[in-house]
Amino acid sequence: MHALGGGGHGGLWGWDSLPKKPKQQRKRFDSKSSNSVEATGGPGFQFPLKQAVTAGSLALTGDTIAQLRERWEKAKTSDQQSSSSPNSQDVTQALLSDHDWLRALRMTSYGFLLYGPGSYAWYQYLDHSLPGKTAVNLMLKVLLNQVVLGPSVIAVVFAWNNLWQGKLSQLPEKYRRDALPTLLYGFRFWVPVSILNFWVVPLQARVAFMCLGSIFWNFCLSATMSK
Repeated sequence: MHALGGGGHGGLWGWDSLPKKPKQQRKRFDSKSSNSVEATGGPGFQFPLKQAVTAGSLALTGDTIAQLRERWEKAKTSDQQSSSSPNSQDVTQALLSDHDWLRALRMTSYGFLLYGPGSYAWYQYLDHSLPGKTAVNLMLKVLLNQVVLGPSVIAVVFAWNNLWQGKLSQLPEKYRRDALPTLLYGFRFWVPVSILNFWVVPLQARVAFMCLGSIFWNFCLSATMSK
């Protein structure tokens, strides 16, 4: 009988009576476990490159618009003060020249290294903590966005700018002079944008929608940084 058993495991002529599925199930379980660890930011956590590149590109766009606007106003003022008629070629040359690339690099690096990854983690946390699309969750998300994210962004971008310029000693004065006006101005812009984002825009399109709003906001931040 032992010979017919084919090894003593209850099989017949070496065939197992039951297929060996536990190993496959274990592999599937291990795969799911590793995926869950990666999704929750464990050992497999990856830098959100797509969000970082998007934020850096939009920060560069906003800064470029701000610099073009500043040079346009400067060229327009100089033309008004001069007795000669305005020359469109001179204005165009003034717009395309004297670009502050170091300032552009400051804003781009801020978007890529700080704002992109930080905002990605923040919105993931909000969606995880307040998943239901209710009026209460909407108001809580908008409130937390303005109370937590808004001041954090302003504090970090001011510190980042002064660090690059070697003016950390002037940072407290920068906060005192510009932080509150920038924050209040941001409330008027981001509160309606956040309401639309959390209530109307579907989840898969929220990042793109907020990125469009960020172009205008990066323009405002860059203009404030240049003061």
